[in-house]
Amino acid sequence: MSEPSDAEADEGAPADGSGDDADGNERGAWVSLFSGGKDSSWALYRALERSLPVERLVTVHPTGDSYMYHVPATELAALAAESVGIPLLDVEPDDFEADAATDSGSQGDAEIEPLEAALVQLDAELERDGTGGIAGVTAGAVESEYQTSRIEGMCERLGCDLFAPLWRRDPRELADEMLEAGFEIVIVQVAARGLDESWLGRTLDREAFADLEALNEEYGVHVLGEGGEFETLVVDGPHMDRRIDLEYETEWEGTRGRLRVTDARLE
Repeated sequence: MSEPSDAEADEGAPADGSGDDADGNERGAWVSLFSGGKDSSWALYRALERSLPVERLVTVHPTGDSYMYHVPATELAALAAESVGIPLLDVEPDDFEADAATDSGSQGDAEIEPLEAALVQLDAELERDGTGGIAGVTAGAVESEYQTSRIEGMCERLGCDLFAPLWRRDPRELADEMLEAGFEIVIVQVAARGLDESWLGRTLDREAFADLEALNEEYGVHVLGEGGEFETLVVDGPHMDRRIDLEYETEWEGTRGRLRVTDARLE
């Protein structure tokens, strides 16, 4: 199964047509890999725009660090899922022990296993209830071959499509599209030179993205945080019925920090 081309990504097309029946109608359910962050939320939003039948959101909750997954504030994915109105499947693996990994390739392969096992079980459940199993998976990958190749391999083993509408898109164009669509995006963690404590809790608006472009030129900070420079939470958007209201404190240590959410609710 090939990755979507830039043109396919622009149109929100799946990577191939294997999820279609002879009449061009989607077979089975779509599953959205979902952390509540901007990239996975955008992939979900584009899938819903295209009327793909997304029946489940799936959130992996790493205990410690992870090479494959968004880590901070994944507990808030449940609130986001409630606002979106799609049932959430939580995957809670053992500690990946990523901080002790000596082989990144083996680490990534190991980290995909609990997600794949959960999707195999979900696929069987969807077959039993007459939905038709998993037709496709959405992912918010932008540039990471490391993550995308493993998700793509998982989809091949599951026999389903991969929908990756952010893949190899221009970061600033994507940022502008998210803002134009009405996404409200909050930074929940930073870990990069040039990003100080003032960025924690900051809303990513056009001024913030302009500042990130300047930091990209000065320090190499990726405009969308693709290198792990920052992590986000989408608190509102056109795919959500109710906004997430956050109360938090900031925690800062050396050159990195995060929000410690003390309360979160749907408005």
